[in-house]
Amino acid sequence: MRFSTSFLDEIRDRVPISNVIGRRVTWDRKKTNVSRGDYWACCPFHGEKSPSFHCEDRKGRYHCFGCGVTGDHFRFLTDLDGLSFPEAVQQIADMAGVPMPAPDVQAEKREKERMGLIEVMEMATAFFEQQLQSAAGARARAYLRDRGLTGRTIETFRLGYAPESRNALKEHLAGKGVPKEAIEACGLVVHGPDIPVSYDRFRDRIMFPILSSREKVIAFGGRAMSPDAPAKYLNSNETELFHKGSVLYNFARARRAAQGGQREAGGEGAAGTIIAVEGYMDVIALYQAGIQNAVAPLGTALTESQLDLLWKMTPQPVLCFDGDGAGLRAANRAADLALPHIKPGRTVRFALLPDGKDPDDLVRHDGRAPFDQVLAHARPLAEMIWMRESGSGSFETPESRAELEARLRQIVSVIADEDVRRHYQQDMRERLNTFFRPPQRQFGERGTFQRRSGGGKDRGQQGPRAAGTGAVSDRLARSALVRGAQELPALRESVLALTIVNHPGLLFEEYDDIAAIEYENRDLQRLWSAMLGIAGAVGARLDRQRLVEELEATGFSTILEALGQQMRYSRLWTATAEAAPEDAREGYLQALALHKRTRALLWQRRELERDLAVATEEGDDERVPQILRALNEVQQEAARLENQEAIIDGFGVLSGRVKGPAKA
Repeated sequence: MRFSTSFLDEIRDRVPISNVIGRRVTWDRKKTNVSRGDYWACCPFHGEKSPSFHCEDRKGRYHCFGCGVTGDHFRFLTDLDGLSFPEAVQQIADMAGVPMPAPDVQAEKREKERMGLIEVMEMATAFFEQQLQSAAGARARAYLRDRGLTGRTIETFRLGYAPESRNALKEHLAGKGVPKEAIEACGLVVHGPDIPVSYDRFRDRIMFPILSSREKVIAFGGRAMSPDAPAKYLNSNETELFHKGSVLYNFARARRAAQGGQREAGGEGAAGTIIAVEGYMDVIALYQAGIQNAVAPLGTALTESQLDLLWKMTPQPVLCFDGDGAGLRAANRAADLALPHIKPGRTVRFALLPDGKDPDDLVRHDGRAPFDQVLAHARPLAEMIWMRESGSGSFETPESRAELEARLRQIVSVIADEDVRRHYQQDMRERLNTFFRPPQRQFGERGTFQRRSGGGKDRGQQGPRAAGTGAVSDRLARSALVRGAQELPALRESVLALTIVNHPGLLFEEYDDIAAIEYENRDLQRLWSAMLGIAGAVGARLDRQRLVEELEATGFSTILEALGQQMRYSRLWTATAEAAPEDAREGYLQALALHKRTRALLWQRRELERDLAVATEEGDDERVPQILRALNEVQQEAARLENQEAIIDGFGVLSGRVKGPAKA
């Protein structure tokens, strides 16, 4: 019996996969995290003493890292219990409380016809592959070689060539006994009441087979070899097998790569997400460069169905567009498409390529590193919306500012999820406030680390506590700058941001570590995003004057002034423009090391607190003391770091290499 995809998805969604597998295994209490739907056990498919069998309710999948078995609800029952597929479906449907669908004779007949068409498409694929390797395909082979594709890549994607003939494919299939109706149903020929004799749809084109989620050929894309062809790219027409707006090129291969990346990276990192690019050749070039988790829509703008496919693979796909005007317009259309459908934990990010470049250009000569940098700069959906609207005109009058505010309110109102919509409204209000009315405040300091002051306090000791400001020095506490200060950056974060402003060359020397910094403070998050955008556009030629001018032009002058004053009052001269480059670099690396370790400890603490809550809930008297001891160790180290000075003695003013105010 044939079951519809919607029916299978429904019963899978209703039954956590852990309920199915939990009947046959005993979950490991130490590694399993019930609250996150993350389960571990000894594998039921092979004998083992330590648990390497893993299943996740969110994905509805299991995988054994020992023997390699993987699958879903139905695969588990068919492989382990020997059930037939209909029997497995029946069992899951019973668990879900969903009645089985009545047999559909017509649907079963259509499925048989569909399978017949898939066989014809496979025959056509083999024919195109053979033609590419023949004398007729010499020019196509030369083109692919010039694009940098290897023989292995061509074989992996099963690229082929449609000869310059009106009936070569049609005659080939007819010679193998394929009826005319099947050839027409596959969309391989152009036919109709006004066409006396049908003819091959694809002629003198490099052929890209398009696969279904089950990795069966269901359509083709063809790139014209002749510059005079009316269409550079031509896709199969809509058929029983192929619905253009519901298919992504390289879907199945990218899904496997993304799932593998999530297991290796432990989450949704760059390797564990899905990257949507614009064309077939972009996908193939990225694959050859080692980036296998890329897909592409089929020559048109992204559709809702394709966006749903992306979200089925990853909660936060990255949409990558060319950096020219057409690419930005496509990115904005995709932003509008995604906005109504975002939910907690489900969104999109945007990676914009340098102007005039596509992914194929970036990786062909320099490998994947330039593209990885583009991905590192991927922007959140909220930022894309803000950039488009705030960059679209002049806002010198109250009327124009009110118009922008009303437009943003209308755009955000389409978000269906109430909680996400509320947070977007708050985010846009904060951006508007910063854009039009920069807050007249200066950055207070939390005492995360300090230089030795003239008051005789030991290094790292905190000064007097001013009401509402956190720990500050005597001089800073008396300063008018502190009055009215709100919750603002830790001094460590300010050092990291301002040092790069004053010494932008560091950004390119230590790019991977620096570009990946995450700031807690929202103002610094925006400043940092703007800095990375400017650096990406200008490149290694960027100097301090250019960077400061660009930042001030986009509304960050107040923040920059406040950061500078914070550094002067804290006597952290290595972050200033006057610092010698070697001093700035050493001070920056010290602050960065402290920042990374502090964030790592914060992550460990959160994980341990989560584990403690689960262990307490389950009454696990053995694990609770162990977790408490580990949590205490993390908290003690965090306290030590809180009092640790990040700037090494012997640099800045103390070394005599920087001219600054005399020590107080």
